[in-house]
Amino acid sequence: MIRPLSRTALILDIIGAALLFLLLTPTSVVFYGPTTGGTVIQGTSVGAVVVAGILMFGGVAIGRLAPGLALGAAWAGALVQMLAGFGPLPIDLAILLVLYATAAWGTQRVLWLGFASTLVGGLIAAAYMVLVSGVAFGSGSGWDQLTGGVLLLIVSVLALGFAWVCGLLWRVVLRSRRTRSAQLQAESVAAEEQERVRIARDMHDIVAHSLAVVIAQADGARYVAATKPEMATEALGTIAQTARGALSDVRMLLTQLRHRQGDGPQPTLADLEALFAQVRQAGVEPLVTVDPMPPGEPPGAIQLAVYRILQEALTNAIRHGDGTVHVHLSWLPDRVDIEVRNTVVGDAPAAGGGHGLIGMRERAQLVGGSLQAERRGAQFVVSGSLPIAASADLGLGQ
Repeated sequence: MIRPLSRTALILDIIGAALLFLLLTPTSVVFYGPTTGGTVIQGTSVGAVVVAGILMFGGVAIGRLAPGLALGAAWAGALVQMLAGFGPLPIDLAILLVLYATAAWGTQRVLWLGFASTLVGGLIAAAYMVLVSGVAFGSGSGWDQLTGGVLLLIVSVLALGFAWVCGLLWRVVLRSRRTRSAQLQAESVAAEEQERVRIARDMHDIVAHSLAVVIAQADGARYVAATKPEMATEALGTIAQTARGALSDVRMLLTQLRHRQGDGPQPTLADLEALFAQVRQAGVEPLVTVDPMPPGEPPGAIQLAVYRILQEALTNAIRHGDGTVHVHLSWLPDRVDIEVRNTVVGDAPAAGGGHGLIGMRERAQLVGGSLQAERRGAQFVVSGSLPIAASADLGLGQ
């Protein structure tokens, strides 16, 4: 029965209803009051108009707060008006405003109660004016009265129905606004979730690769520390350099996550040599073949995807390989084909599991490509194909 409504809105409704009451009630008494009868009848009539006005405009005051109660108050005021013998009065404007409120802000039940009120109220108003108020048409014959009564019924229903339909249209507008607001909120949540997934994927790629290099260098330094201290020192330098690079990248990602800033500098094909150097320092020799070479400058999204896929594949080779990994890139006019294979030592990651393998597939899918990672005999093979033209057409190179 009671809707949530701000205090400001309720105060404005009450003030508006009070002003209409103060304006229309005296007008109803002065211009529509009875001109015959004694003082008692005159006083009773004025009191009835005032009571009817209070009930009707009281309904207007709570129209947005409680449309159902407002409709009941409007009906009570109309009954008081008819019992006092009055026909249509200026204060009846309140009935139109209440019907508008039932259609605009009422519950489903109140909405249809308002619609029923337009039909029943129109019928009662027409019958009252013909039978009680004595409104005559033409010669006053039965046929003229019937025709006039039907005309009054149509006019009454149209007047009341117009207010109800206007409220219904505003209800549709409000519902459309709520739907649009919910849609925008859902899109915002989805965009934020995609951004979190992207940052998490970048974080995994950076941290996993860096830690794999650090672990490999630390193990090597431990083995050679006693016999070749200079190699241990070199390994420690590599560890420090790798950790600093990873820390810088992680700080950039955390800044994006905290402040919703745009993407920072992303790896490109020019950074692949540094990636291969890190892998060599970790004790794995990448045998790289690029045939054919890139035809021009590939889109930025393709360069990033190639870098991240190779980074994760090489990280897996460091963890599970025998020290050698074969990398083959084929830059065709419409796509780039990637293949990374290494001999497996121990247990290789499952073809469908692990965040790294999932991240590689997501990288490929983001640019419209595909990727497979599976064990073939003694080798683990990562192969993928990324469309270049589709990525450029979608504007993914930014």
